[in-house]
Amino acid sequence: MPPAATKSTLTGKTALNRRRFLSTSATAGAGLLILRNSRLAFAYEANSKLNIAGIGVGGQGRGSLDAFHRMGNNLVAFCDVDAKRAGDIYQKHPAARTFQDYRLMLDQMEKQIDAVLVATPDHTHAVAAVAAMKLGKHVYCEKPLTRTVHEARVMRETAASHKVVTQMGNQGSAEGRLRRAVELVWGGVIGEVREAHVWFDGGNGPMKRPVETPAVPEGLNWDLWLGPAPERPYSPVYVPASWRAWRAFGSGIVGDFACHTANILFRALRLEQLWQKSMNPGAGRVIIRLQAWPSEVDPEGYPTSLKVVMELPARGELPPVKTTWYAKEKPPEDLMLGYKRGGWGDLLVGSKGSLYSDNPWNANYVLLPESRFEDFRGGPPESLPRVQSHQWEWIEACKGNGKTFSSFDIGGPLTELAQLANLATLVEGPIEYDTLSGRILNSEAASHLLHREYRKGWVL
Repeated sequence: MPPAATKSTLTGKTALNRRRFLSTSATAGAGLLILRNSRLAFAYEANSKLNIAGIGVGGQGRGSLDAFHRMGNNLVAFCDVDAKRAGDIYQKHPAARTFQDYRLMLDQMEKQIDAVLVATPDHTHAVAAVAAMKLGKHVYCEKPLTRTVHEARVMRETAASHKVVTQMGNQGSAEGRLRRAVELVWGGVIGEVREAHVWFDGGNGPMKRPVETPAVPEGLNWDLWLGPAPERPYSPVYVPASWRAWRAFGSGIVGDFACHTANILFRALRLEQLWQKSMNPGAGRVIIRLQAWPSEVDPEGYPTSLKVVMELPARGELPPVKTTWYAKEKPPEDLMLGYKRGGWGDLLVGSKGSLYSDNPWNANYVLLPESRFEDFRGGPPESLPRVQSHQWEWIEACKGNGKTFSSFDIGGPLTELAQLANLATLVEGPIEYDTLSGRILNSEAASHLLHREYRKGWVL
């Protein structure tokens, strides 16, 4: 979680800090008012408390739950399919009721919960978050928002129809430097952008299902861990850490980091407008064209390396832009204009210069070429709010104070792009995707990959 932002601007000579990780710091006042219904959260007083439940608390969710608690909010319920792994956080907050099935938790505690954190593996983000939103609960969901393209669309539409406050967990969004980078591009500092690149320092590789069937560890409910995914025997190659590399459960390095590393690209180029009917009046379709070149095609795992080219149409006065995504591969060195190319990258190539971030969380940036921006101190005035932290921003928005920067209106389309890139590695030739309908227009094989049938008992 990023520290409080400052209002300083970045000069062209500022070096990128490759060792900078997002620090955790969040404080807020604690009050006495506790509302029973999250639908009343917009009337919260500034010092009131939220009643928060956590789904998937044994891993990634710990940091956010600790932050919410430090802000003075109530942690009223925890759900994790692995009771042993989550045991220490249960002990840390003994007042919270504990569950293994989020459906049971929401059924029994609906009136006692205002907001929900979802930090499960990717394949259960959507079912858990949608269930909470349909009950009127505000939701903070870890990235990537979902495992499939269709799930991301349902998440966005459900949040809008139920008018709940949402935030995707790409914590770098709260960084002041990320927001300043977006403002500079919006202000025309690097000119018109028709080309952009994003790359990830590593890939995944083919996966082979294990043949051994060891016993399920004590405390783990394997059936609930599988959730909507197809049935398969338990194996330690899936849990706790390796699930990200399997298409059945995770999203590979692209899904894992695109919502971080492509954040400046997505926001600065206003790509969310491609999904907004209000920004495309009279348009029957808005078409994204993309094609992938993976190192190998594997239905179980993700490629060792890949390149995906996306051709994105104009957004209002902004011109069409060609974006190229890479895993393990890198863009041409000459695009760096003499600057050292890092292992990670988010590069916007403008008519007046380029903006580059080599921090996986987009927590820093530099303007290129350095010689041109050596004495740069100006740019447009700040237009985006500066916040204490990503989690703090969500809590405040739940209370009616401001909006979230990474709501599902943003996180949904960004996740759709990432999952379209993953989908494209399984089919030949270009794909034409209509952002308004959520349909692939030219490939039946690709269309079948937009979503998958859930196991009985699991629904969106």
